[in-house]
Amino acid sequence: MRLLAHVFAFCALLALGVQPIAAQSILRDAETEDFLKEISAPLVEVAGLEPGNVDIVLINDPSINAFVTAGQTVYLHSGLIDAADTANEVQGVIAHELGHITGGHVSRRGEGMAAANRISILSLIAGLGAALAGAGDAAMGVMMAGQRAALGAALAYNRGEESSADAAGAQYLSDAGISGRGSIAFFKKLQNQEFRYGYSQSGEAAFTRTHPLSGDRIARLRDTYQADPAWEAPDNARVEQRFRRIKAKLSGYLEEPRRTLNSFPASDTSVPARYARAYAYHKDARVELALAETASLIAQDPDDPYFLELRGQVLLESGRADEALVSLRRATEMTRAEPLIASLFGHALIATENKENYAEAEEVLRAAVARDRYNPFAWYQLGVVYAARGDLPRARLASAEQQVMNREYAMALRSAQAAEAGLPENTPDWLRAQDIGMQARALIEQQSDRNGGRR
Repeated sequence: MRLLAHVFAFCALLALGVQPIAAQSILRDAETEDFLKEISAPLVEVAGLEPGNVDIVLINDPSINAFVTAGQTVYLHSGLIDAADTANEVQGVIAHELGHITGGHVSRRGEGMAAANRISILSLIAGLGAALAGAGDAAMGVMMAGQRAALGAALAYNRGEESSADAAGAQYLSDAGISGRGSIAFFKKLQNQEFRYGYSQSGEAAFTRTHPLSGDRIARLRDTYQADPAWEAPDNARVEQRFRRIKAKLSGYLEEPRRTLNSFPASDTSVPARYARAYAYHKDARVELALAETASLIAQDPDDPYFLELRGQVLLESGRADEALVSLRRATEMTRAEPLIASLFGHALIATENKENYAEAEEVLRAAVARDRYNPFAWYQLGVVYAARGDLPRARLASAEQQVMNREYAMALRSAQAAEAGLPENTPDWLRAQDIGMQARALIEQQSDRNGGRR
């Protein structure tokens, strides 16, 4: 039984390698999402992908990483944004991840696992034969060698995909007229991290890695990038300025206020520094200081919707919803009801507890979910409006939308069924309630199957 346990444990390890990434905390911000869309757009185009089908999603994780899963979504860790010095570096990472998408690597990853499993199973059979013949030590040796060979096959397959994505990413940067300097600079950061954590750079160590050594990647790509006409292309000054804002904003939102204020002292009057301090002061409940920083930003550019959004957010979350309306209404109008900003405005309208504002809140929130259905916060606020006016079926439908996105499938099913029962038949809302009910039921069954039939 010990011999079997070794192999079955290894097979389980291989299976885990192809499971979907567990749900992580996603960071959503209108300005950041607009920026990531802007810097990825030329790369998506030259990669031959439909712009509306590719999403760049930011995850709250301090590690330096990026990945793709099934579909056409690129996930960037917040730690990667923090580590990057330029937007060009981030574009290099996005180009690489698009290479995984166009290469079909996620959908074909099972091929590498299947090959590894075949090697492992063959070694199991050979090992069992030796064990039955009374050669216990030989059996263990055969099986352990098989496990190592299987692991090597799986990792080699993964390294091959990474090299393929590197080459594709380099081509996309070239086709888009974007320099590969940022890509090389970021690989050097990864290499420095390998040195710092003591990762061996030997060929033997490379055998056990999921990715090629960063030094090897730099050596392989440097000539390609330097020979490209775009190598000397200057960074886009406006894009780099936006990137500095995004980095500072992220720092202010995620880091401890004391650390942010040390990194961005009051003597620094730049836009990124004021941005970071505004968030730090707000997190520290120093409302007037936060408002003073936002006031200075707005004075510098009165027509920047993101400055107005920030001021409205500070006021709203400080219990001053009425005062937040002017800034949030203008930000919503200027961005043509950008879903995240419109959701915040709708929330502020409801938070005034003035029922005369509810009609406008409904209009704004419906516009938000029409453009972004995957916005549980907006659905929740819309449900509040429906409930306040006594429209319980639509309130339950809004709850079902929110609950299915939050993976509360049993609650979503009950809410959808209650909505369907109260809505006029064959109307769009009634049909939507049916769709959510069927979706929730299917997801409940999937969970039950994964749990071995336990409900």
